[in-house]
Amino acid sequence: MQLIMQGHQHRFELENVIRLFLPQEKVRTGEEPAAAGEPVALARLEKRAAVTLLTCRLTVGNYDRTREAEVDNVHPAYETECEFLLADCLYRLLEEWTGIRPPWGLVTGVRPVKLLRRLTREMGEEKAVQELRDRLLVSPEKRDLCRCTLHYEDPLLALSRPNSYSLYVSIPFCPTRCAYCSFVSHTVERAGKLIEPYVERLVEELAVTGQIAKDLGLRLETVYFGGGTPTSLTAAQLSVLFRAVEDHFDLSCLREYTVEAGRPDTVTEDKLRTIKAAGATRISINPQTLREDVLRAIGRRHTVAQFYDAFDLARRCGHTNINTDLIAGLTRDDPAGFAETLEGILALAPESVTVHTLSIKRASRLVTQKETATAGRGAAEMVAFAAKRLPQAGYHPYYLYRQSRTADNQENVGWARPGREGLYNVYIMDETHTILACGAGAVTKLKEPGGEYLERVFNFKFPYEYNARFEEMLRRKERIATFYGRYTECRED
Repeated sequence: MQLIMQGHQHRFELENVIRLFLPQEKVRTGEEPAAAGEPVALARLEKRAAVTLLTCRLTVGNYDRTREAEVDNVHPAYETECEFLLADCLYRLLEEWTGIRPPWGLVTGVRPVKLLRRLTREMGEEKAVQELRDRLLVSPEKRDLCRCTLHYEDPLLALSRPNSYSLYVSIPFCPTRCAYCSFVSHTVERAGKLIEPYVERLVEELAVTGQIAKDLGLRLETVYFGGGTPTSLTAAQLSVLFRAVEDHFDLSCLREYTVEAGRPDTVTEDKLRTIKAAGATRISINPQTLREDVLRAIGRRHTVAQFYDAFDLARRCGHTNINTDLIAGLTRDDPAGFAETLEGILALAPESVTVHTLSIKRASRLVTQKETATAGRGAAEMVAFAAKRLPQAGYHPYYLYRQSRTADNQENVGWARPGREGLYNVYIMDETHTILACGAGAVTKLKEPGGEYLERVFNFKFPYEYNARFEEMLRRKERIATFYGRYTECRED
C-alpha cells in the first residue's frame, strides 16, 4: 500500500492502523504514482485560521472514499488529537473496504492494560471502559478481558517499590529455529562453539551488573532466565550462571526466580535438579501444541510424548510452579485440535498457562520460505475458547500484551491459578520498574523511580558480537549509575 502524508509526520500510527487490516502488506510512503491495483491511502492535515481539517482518502480499484474530521487549533492535546483522528478516519475507511472489524479497535499499542490503567487514573474506571468502547472501538469481549486483567495485576504491581528492579538473563540458543520465530536466537548446531565463551562473558557481565545494583542500593524482586532456550546449555553451564547470580546479586528480597525450560527435548533430570538447587521458584515447559503434525510443521523436533515426560520429570524433581505456553493459529492447527491441546494441558494442572497468538513476522521462516498457507487460521476461535475454558478450570488472566501482525488481531494472555502469577511478566509488560538485562540481545530498561520516564541500554544482538566486542558493550553499563545519579528517592532502607 502507498501511504501519502501531507502536512504532518504521523506515519508510525497510520502504518499501525494499516497493519490491523493488512498485516503482511508493505507500506511505502511518497507521492510517486501507485502501481496498478495498489491501494493508496492519503492522509492530509490542513491548518486553517481556527481549526485544523484532517482528511483521509482510500482508493482501491472501484473503492474511493473520503472521511474528514476537525480539531480546534487551541485543543490542549492538539498533536495527539490530530494523530488520533487521522488514524480514526483511516481505520473506518479500511474497515468499510475490507469488512474486517478488529476486536481491539484502534488500540494498536502493545500494552492495552496499561492504557486502561492510565485512563482509569484520569477519569475513573467506568468512564475509562466507555472510552475503550466509544472512542477506541474495542469489542465487549476484549474490554472485559482487559478490565479483568487490570484487577488481577494491580495487587502485583503494588509489591514493587521505587528502588525495585528485576534481572533478565538472555540465553540466545535453541535446539532448532521454529518456523514462526523472529527472535535473535541461534541453533546449538550452528553456534555451538560460541556457547562456552558466551557463558564466560555472561558471568563477567553479571558480576559488573550486580555490583552496580548493590552500589545503587537497588532491591532485586525477580530473576528471569529467558531466550532462546536456557536449557540448551548443559547442567554444568547453567550451574556456572546460577552461581554467578547468587555470588553477585543480593537475593534476600527476591520474590520470584524463573528459568525457561521451554523445549521439552532439552529437559533432563540433571538440568531440572540444577535449576531447583539454584533456588528457582518457577519454570516454563512449552509444548505450543499437543499435535504431532503441527509440531513437525513448525520445526520443533520434540514429540508430544517428550513434553509429557518432561513435565512429569519436573514434578518428580520437585518443581511445584510450572507454566506451559500454547500458541493459537499455528500452521496446520484448527480450533478442534487447539481445544484438544488445551484439555490435555489442563489435565496436567500446571500452575499457569500462557496462550499466545501466532504473530507472522517477516523475518520468520513462515514468511521467508512462504509457509503461511494455513498459518493463523481459526486463531480468534481458539483464543475465545481459551478465554472461556481457562476460568472454568480455575485460572484468571494476570498479564496481557499484543504484537503486530498477530492472526485475527488477537492477543497474548498469561493465565494463572491464584498466587501463581508470573511477577516478571507483569513488571516488564507494565514497565513497572527497572529491568537490568544481561546477555546477547538483552535490553536494559531504566525506569525513573516514582515516575514514567524510561531509558534503554542495548547489548549487542548476536552472540558473536557479544563475545567479540564485550568490553565495548560493558562500558554501556556505566549509563545505569549515571541514570540513577539523577534521582535520590530510589534509595530506601
